[in-house]
Amino acid sequence: MNRTIEELMERKSVRAFTDQPITAELKRTIIQAAMEAPTAGNQQLYTILDITDQNLKEKLSETCDHQPFITRAHMVLIFCADCQKWYDAYEAGNCEPRKPGAGDLMLAVTDAAIAAQNAVTAAWSLGIGSCYIGDVMERCEIHRELLNLPPWVFPAAMVVFGYPTQQ
Repeated sequence: MNRTIEELMERKSVRAFTDQPITAELKRTIIQAAMEAPTAGNQQLYTILDITDQNLKEKLSETCDHQPFITRAHMVLIFCADCQKWYDAYEAGNCEPRKPGAGDLMLAVTDAAIAAQNAVTAAWSLGIGSCYIGDVMERCEIHRELLNLPPWVFPAAMVVFGYPTQQ
């Protein structure tokens, strides 16, 4: 079995992190790997929010089913399905765009999820664990307000990262 398959088979959700910080260089590498994910029509209809404010992490910890490990994560990324980009691009081209529909949103959510999985896989290959937080989507109304998201932007996935403790 090759190393990529082995890493995919070994990957698990990590909710307990050491105190070791993720360096800025490794963070850039993980985000760059996310941005290399394929997207529908190469439209890249997602936005990655890098949550660095500790107060916001604490709020997310509470609004996402009271999960304190979110607060302790060394990197928190929220992958938003961003149909606003699509709408804005059409307006910038002097077109009269239609409002994004369910199909547009589903394409953008898929693009965001693929980018998130690239980030998770890249992090794991670097010895950094992660855990998806589905509550960011399940309670999207609260999170859209908390994150001040514009119309047609939906928080599709949140992933927390850190070096795993001995598990």
